Amino acid sequence: MTFSFRPTYEDPHLAGLVDRLRTYLDGELADYERDRGITRDTRLTRADLEPVWQRSRELGFYGIHLPKEYGGQALSNLRLAALKEEIGACGRVLGHSVLGDMGGPLRAGDILKHATEHQLTTYLLPLIRGERACCFSLTEADAGSDVRSMTTTATPDGDGYRLTGHKVFSSAGPFADFAIVVARAAGTENSFSAFLVDLDSPGCSVVEGATPMSGEHIESDIILTDCHVPAANLLGEEGQGLKIALGRVTNNRLLHCPTAIGAARRALQLTRDRALTRKAAGGRPLMELQSVQHKLADMATDLYAARSMTYAALVALDRGADVRAEAFMCKLFVAESVFRTLDQAVQIHGKDGLTQGNEIEYLFRKMRMFRVLTGTSEIQRNGIARSLVTLA
Repeated sequence: MTFSFRPTYEDPHLAGLVDRLRTYLDGELADYERDRGITRDTRLTRADLEPVWQRSRELGFYGIHLPKEYGGQALSNLRLAALKEEIGACGRVLGHSVLGDMGGPLRAGDILKHATEHQLTTYLLPLIRGERACCFSLTEADAGSDVRSMTTTATPDGDGYRLTGHKVFSSAGPFADFAIVVARAAGTENSFSAFLVDLDSPGCSVVEGATPMSGEHIESDIILTDCHVPAANLLGEEGQGLKIALGRVTNNRLLHCPTAIGAARRALQLTRDRALTRKAAGGRPLMELQSVQHKLADMATDLYAARSMTYAALVALDRGADVRAEAFMCKLFVAESVFRTLDQAVQIHGKDGLTQGNEIEYLFRKMRMFRVLTGTSEIQRNGIARSLVTLA
């Protein structure tokens, strides 16, 4: 894999998908955002997102990773990663809605194998078609990395369950129709179940969550107060909740990386362009300063290393290899190296890099979060260390 700001692929099918995706992101979607006045500061509404879900579905991108019987193309992890990288690199505000990250199939696709016919018909197939949206509610204020510390409980009650608890950081909550909620079986220490919860149910409140440092208004708190959930909405079997929630943790850990790699790619290109056009003190272009050259060299090297290790691990995953250790390593290195890249990008952009409304400033805040979200860097190091103990 050679270094490039616009990677090319020998796989003809993937090359065609990437070309079509770039055309949509840089053309029609960019026009849509401009016509509606959508910027990174816009408080998005369901009305902003639904047309993107539907158009992306028409173009074949929404849920493209799903099996063919659900309208997808059964993409390999490698092909999906290449598309996610393009989303990260495109600079589009609504890029998260094209493949289904924002409340769509990328959030819920893996639970299809656990769903009953009723759950497919009522919840998941409409989700895949872009008619409904969901959020995933696992995290609590005191149960982040240690999800087993959750206090949300599910108590059997006649023909269903009563759920009580407070979930935080439910991404896509402001736009969702239902939530996938994981709760502890009341009276137990280590039994968790997953439920499909209609967000307009009595006893369920969706309130605005804390605004993350990225400034995006995409999070909600889900407050459950003796909320009745029918037995038909139990996802899988009782006690399988964490298995369902974390069942593809290695895949998901790896597939979070390409979006961040795409963000680093965009930041590097924006910074390179600035260094070529901006004058330093004395009238020389920034690019003539060796200190700037070295920063850009380090940024490019980090990007190449992050891409190479991530895509190598994805190739192995697609072959059926056990890449748990590699997934920990990729998440750690990508999170830390991408943040270094954005830190240097801010430095080279100077005042503009410190100014709200500048894309580099936004990406800096967004990528700082990646060192915590989907598993902190410390959690990744713990996993790597454990893998070394059993290494042959």
